[in-house]
Amino acid sequence: MQFTEVVGSDPFTSLRTGETDVNVLWLPVAEPDLTVGPTVATGGRVLAVPAEHPLAGRGSASLEGLADNRVADLGPGAPEYWVASMVPTRTPLGRRIPRGPAAHTFHEILALVAAGLCVHPLGVLAAHCNSHPGIAFVPIHDAPELPLALVWRSTADSPAIRALARTGADIGPVSL
Repeated sequence: MQFTEVVGSDPFTSLRTGETDVNVLWLPVAEPDLTVGPTVATGGRVLAVPAEHPLAGRGSASLEGLADNRVADLGPGAPEYWVASMVPTRTPLGRRIPRGPAAHTFHEILALVAAGLCVHPLGVLAAHCNSHPGIAFVPIHDAPELPLALVWRSTADSPAIRALARTGADIGPVSL
């Protein structure tokens, strides 16, 4: 068994090429060649901000406030519907959320945030697993819950994948 990082700028290629068998991805995933299995985790969302950012000292942030900041640009390799489910292009009141510097991986996003070049919304699991001295994670109080599900290439169905999916379904989603 091997664990690898899903590349945010190209989230499905590793499945399609067989480099990975199963990925845990935020939903929605609407790719005809991929199977979405059970949801294995759900949780809130946080805004990663530089430690010295004015939002760092607040108890929460809002989606509307994203229009006052730049967020990382995951580029054209990630389907817009998938990116927009995490990083909307507009706020609830219709204000445009400006894109900033390009980032291909989660760790590049963290580096850009720590350098003060952008802020970026993430799932709460990211904050739990990735503390960083230059970043504060502020809960986004008006963002919907983020479901994470098992996803695999439909033609790669196997007894091991089915067993993993059954186990995920039996355990049910972990609430973060």
